[in-house]
Amino acid sequence: MAGILFIISAPSGSGKSTLVSELRKQVSGVDFAVSWTTRAPRGSEENGREYNFTTREEFQRMLAEGVFMEHAEVFGSFYGTARQSLKDALSAGHDLVLDIDVQGAAQVRAKMPEAVSIFVMPPNPRVLRTRLRNRSRAEGVVDEAEVFRRLGAARKEIENYREYGYILVNDILDRAVAQLEAIVLAERYYRNGESIAYRSRRVLEVAAACLQFNSQERLGPVLEAFGLLDSNGQQQLIFEEDSDEEDSEEEDSDKDKKDPHDD
Repeated sequence: MAGILFIISAPSGSGKSTLVSELRKQVSGVDFAVSWTTRAPRGSEENGREYNFTTREEFQRMLAEGVFMEHAEVFGSFYGTARQSLKDALSAGHDLVLDIDVQGAAQVRAKMPEAVSIFVMPPNPRVLRTRLRNRSRAEGVVDEAEVFRRLGAARKEIENYREYGYILVNDILDRAVAQLEAIVLAERYYRNGESIAYRSRRVLEVAAACLQFNSQERLGPVLEAFGLLDSNGQQQLIFEEDSDEEDSEEEDSDKDKKDPHDD
């Protein structure tokens, strides 16, 4: 089987890390490129598992030596994906998933236009804010300034959705995982002729529904919520403060839907 490169991007807190983790539990032959970063570990993160943590000096040395296939500076920290990750996956005949931001994704697409690109969206700013706050609480501190900074950045990242072949709206985790699994299996079917067995027709239908040009109905409410769908083009993104009671209700709703609260 020829390996396929999958690029997954999303605003911070949209749940792409959880989606990738669940995908790898369901589908065999999918490798994950552990990125390098200069930021400090969060919570229970371990070196070599979520990220390879390094210093800015070491990162710059690796960059100068051409170690990375892509790199970007995000929120003051550097991130990069080593070329060796792709070499290892392809030599094993495995697919490779890159969990990278829109800057890195653009670099990879320019070098490898055959890569499959997937953009994951939160359903609306309110849900995204709740997930970011929950993640901050899990790390032992709630930094409201950081939460709102990431909310503002999310709108700019979502503006890049047209650059991606597939769109996922991560409002219900189980459904988003099934859609991501369908995309991987469908791409294997079309590119490598890999059988999907008895579920073939349904899997291909689910994947096709996630193609960007087939996602407008689901995209509309998300784009409107983030201030990106206004007839005059002047709608502004506004994040209103909510009471603790409203936040509690949102958290309960998120738990019922099994929403992820991570990168």
